[in-house]
Amino acid sequence: MEFKHYSVLLDETIEHLNIKPDGIYMDGTLGGAGHAYHVCEKLGAGGRFYGIDQDGDAIEAASKRLAPFGEQVTIIRSNYRYARERLAEIGVTHVDGIVLDLGVSSYQLDTIERGFSYKYDTRLDMRMDDRQTLSAMEIVNEYPEMELFRIIRDYGEDQFAKNIAKHIVKARSEAAIETTGQLNEIIKAAIPAKMRMNGHPSKKTFQAIRIECNHELDVLKESLEGFIDMLNPGGRLCIITFHSLEDRIVKSAFKKEENPCVCPPSFPVCTCGQVSKGRVISKKPILPSDKELEENSRSKSAKLRVFERA
Repeated sequence: MEFKHYSVLLDETIEHLNIKPDGIYMDGTLGGAGHAYHVCEKLGAGGRFYGIDQDGDAIEAASKRLAPFGEQVTIIRSNYRYARERLAEIGVTHVDGIVLDLGVSSYQLDTIERGFSYKYDTRLDMRMDDRQTLSAMEIVNEYPEMELFRIIRDYGEDQFAKNIAKHIVKARSEAAIETTGQLNEIIKAAIPAKMRMNGHPSKKTFQAIRIECNHELDVLKESLEGFIDMLNPGGRLCIITFHSLEDRIVKSAFKKEENPCVCPPSFPVCTCGQVSKGRVISKKPILPSDKELEENSRSKSAKLRVFERA
């Protein structure tokens, strides 16, 4: 299957990166190189681009798409949490712009055997990096009931999280849960019939398990401060989120880096010594246009936030 992914908020992201022809740019979630290709198009002979992704299929697809830019492009297979270390190994410590698109690619969702989607009956997987051992199957079959409840409640924001966790544990005591189809039926049974009309009953639970499987929120939290520190003066960090928890993490981190002062409001002057690292360009998140929403319904929850280094 061809690696396809609609690059959400593409024009807005490229505009807010403020690309310099001789600048250095990094995409920590390279995917099929949708954003990356347009970044590279704006680079001159002195510009450099570094693409990071943990998905082997994405690396293959991006390598082909970015081949016309030759040695200006370096692609590394890794989780973006290790991007600073991987780039430092090749002598790159600072960049002029960073992009993170935190959405699951259309390729990942629509490739049946990847096990991301509740729409197909296949083996439970959901790993963005097939080299890791933890998969959705281990989570569903081995996590304690209270841990499953926490994940579905916090990451899926599902009001029936407790009952879903209970049903999962009961079902696996009789036989291992190995497929998305099995999990779908278990979730369906845990949700009152009248509440199944509000979208697919498995959507929130599948999202929660995927986030846990790939440690998505932990990776995001661990990476933000380091990415801001990587930016050259005037450099920008553009992050596209698709989940309220992701957006909350980004918004909070940007606010803290813009105004890190911890002095009590009653103090006439700052004495804590904390210095601002820059400014939030997007006081409110940048949302997809009506045209984009018409072209790609999966972009409806997307939000872009931008931070500029002082």
